[in-house]
Amino acid sequence: MRASIRKSGIRPLAVALVLTILPAQLRGQGLPPDHQLARDLLAELIAINTTHEYGNTTPAAEAMARRLLAAGFPAGDVLVVGPATANRNLVARLRGTGTRRPILLLAHLDVVDARREDWSLDPFTLTEQDGYFYGRGTSDIKDMAALFVATLIRFKREGFVPDRDIIVALTAGEETGADYNGVQWLLANRRDLIDAAYCINGDSGDPLARAGQRFARNVQASEKVYMSLRLEARNPGGHSSLPTPDNAIYHLAAALTRLASHQFPVRLNDITSAYFERAAATMQPALATDVRGVLRTPPDAAAAARLSGQSPFFNAQLRTTCVATRVEAGHADNALPQTARALVNCRLLPDDRPADVVATIRQLVGAAPVVVTVTDSAVPSPPSPLDPEVMGVLQRVTTDLWPSVPVIPNMETGATDGLYLRNAGMPVYGVSGVFLDADDIRAHGRDERIAVRAFYEGAEFTYRFVKALAQPRR
Repeated sequence: MRASIRKSGIRPLAVALVLTILPAQLRGQGLPPDHQLARDLLAELIAINTTHEYGNTTPAAEAMARRLLAAGFPAGDVLVVGPATANRNLVARLRGTGTRRPILLLAHLDVVDARREDWSLDPFTLTEQDGYFYGRGTSDIKDMAALFVATLIRFKREGFVPDRDIIVALTAGEETGADYNGVQWLLANRRDLIDAAYCINGDSGDPLARAGQRFARNVQASEKVYMSLRLEARNPGGHSSLPTPDNAIYHLAAALTRLASHQFPVRLNDITSAYFERAAATMQPALATDVRGVLRTPPDAAAAARLSGQSPFFNAQLRTTCVATRVEAGHADNALPQTARALVNCRLLPDDRPADVVATIRQLVGAAPVVVTVTDSAVPSPPSPLDPEVMGVLQRVTTDLWPSVPVIPNMETGATDGLYLRNAGMPVYGVSGVFLDADDIRAHGRDERIAVRAFYEGAEFTYRFVKALAQPRR
């Protein structure tokens, strides 16, 4: 729109007045048709409350299904499925020649809660303001759900016939993890709908920029393993006027203090080694020197300590982490505590043995009368091999669009639904199309947003990337 305004001869003040009058929903008018489609899909998805607490993914899945059917997809290739009527999933398929096995494009429709009183604008209305799209799910990850659907529709309009089926799955239950739905349900009940050579997961592998400069085209090929433990101290209690050293809160606090001072050993794997090797070229000299230090055998301990102290992200890439996230104790203001418990959340390196991590925690607790119990068992998540086809196409498309931006494999420090696919034998590559500001990540937070320009560039990237993965070979 800015380019057309400059050519029109309209004075800037007049333009500003028009933009303040126009509703935010209408400011996308005048866009190229493919960008307009992507914007319309994003606006439609943002407007549907898909939170676990108050929303429902079924209307969003049905809305995207209607879009695909209107574009000419057969009803048998556009399915809204799930274990119940609420929080269903969309699975759509663009048929190819079948020369190669299908590819799966994955994004989730559910989002975390957003209260209107916490936001400066309506979280369930797509608002374009100051060069950003605001709304719950703009970055996590209704942007990629919209772009995957827009890409399929664009292929259909062009008459593109891939040499493999392209499957889009927009799922429920990713943000809660507790509901047996989404990818887990599809694998158990309708694997035929999503079975593929590999998955491109839009929920990870965010490309990153800083101060407007793009510096990393990440691809997530691994993720850490989630495990939670409960630390609990029990005591007969008594009257607070007769205190004794045998206090459940003190025992728990001492155990947590020992945990806080512990660092698991530095250990790199194929993915984190590749990440540090490629990322070093994008860093300031002193930081790059430390990064190359941890790549040595054995890793430079001083360099690892500096990296860990400087950045929680680097620390999480280098080692398994365990941290206290919740504490609960006592039952009355005037009584000695009978129980004190804490929740400790661990994110394990993919090749760490959960039993070894639990043993380390129990050793740290030591002689204190604190019992350690596993509350969320670790589900292994083996790394995906860096497939030459995926990496080659990703490098080529990235170079075409952003010549100076390196492609960097990375390990997700959180968790995604790619976990379940990897454990089912399907390689997963996290590739989001939308650049995020590394210093302004607002997923799950107040006034979540993405840059408008980054979204439209992401539409073009996603189209080119997926088309190249499914282009008939000559």
